Parts: sequence; structure tokens; C-alpha cells
Amino acid sequence: MAATAVLKLADPTAVHNNGGKSKYVSWENFQKRYLPREDGCKYEWVRGQVIKTKHTMTQKQLYLLANLRGFFNQLVFAEKIAGYFEPEADTFFLSGEAHRRPGLSYFTKKQQALAAHGEEQIPQFVVEVISGNEMLNDLEDKMMDYWKAGVQVVWLIYPKQEIVYVHSRGKETARCQGGDLCSAEPVLPEFVLPVGEIYKKPPIPKDLPI
Repeated sequence: MAATAVLKLADPTAVHNNGGKSKYVSWENFQKRYLPREDGCKYEWVRGQVIKTKHTMTQKQLYLLANLRGFFNQLVFAEKIAGYFEPEADTFFLSGEAHRRPGLSYFTKKQQALAAHGEEQIPQFVVEVISGNEMLNDLEDKMMDYWKAGVQVVWLIYPKQEIVYVHSRGKETARCQGGDLCSAEPVLPEFVLPVGEIYKKPPIPKDLPI
């Protein structure tokens, strides 16, 4: 894996000032007014502010998450890892200050069981697919929330450039492309695959039933 700190995101201990905030929206109003919307946008609630972004995942990029979940399921089937890799799971970070929807979140079986009994869980490994719709300040805020909440590993996938930035707590950011290996250690040491496998497109199907 190439380990170069090319992309510098917010220090998890830093104070971030997001000026020009819009009107405060309560969580109750957010649930009623924004969560049910299906308008091609993703809505997140962060300290009383509504963060609206266009879905970074387009239909032609769905194969990226399919590749990651497929590899994860292979490891589960081989009994090398256990748990769940869930897309856009509604998750509260920082004791309810921030409601986020990571592209993919890894939860252990224990975490899923605790969540079923009403205990909010923080994923230790998350994946985000980044497009031109994601503003740098919003991305820094999101990363800071992840670090402060205790997330250990974050992968940022840039489809246009076919690059993956691997952020691991306490380590330099790794900029990965081509044959470089992306790792989810220490959370999932077995979850290691080349960037090329993440961006490997499926063959064009022929003569398949609709």
C-alpha cells in the first residue's frame, strides 16, 4: 500500500468553525420533513443543521459497493470474519449530536444485537463514495465526527479518479490506486484488496432474462 499523506482532513481534536449556519431544525422536525424525502438527495442532521447532498452513488457506480460487499461476504462465508456491512445505515454519532448515513458501515454481530435492544452503535469501519457534490468543509466535518465518535478506519472512494484514500486512526493517510492494497486493519485485518478489484466493472450481460 502506498502511504503518502496527500489528502489532509480535519484533525479529530481540532475545533472546526462552520460559519453561516442555517436555521436550527430539531431532530423531530428533521424526521418528519427530511427523512421521508426521495428526491435524489441524502439528508443528514448535524447539531441542528440539515446537511443536504446529492446522492454520491449513481446507478453506474453501484458496482463499487457490490464489489466491496461481495468481497466481505466471501470472507464471511470462509469464516474469516463475521458481522455485517450495511449501506447507508442511519447512525448517530457523538451521543446524538450528528445523524450520518455512511456509504457502508461495518457492525459486529454483538453490535447488531445491542442495536436491536435500543443501544446506538458506532461502526468501527466506514466507506464513503465521494463525488463533486461533496464540499470539502462538509467532508472535514464528517471526518471529524467519525474520529471523535471512535471510528477507527475510513475509506474515501473517488470514482472519477479511481483512487481510494485510507484513513486509519494514528497512521498516515494512504493514497491507493492501481495495484495498491487497501486495508481495513486493525478493525478487519483480513479485509485487504487491491484498488483495481474495487473498480473492476462486471462484464456486459448477454441474453439474460429481464
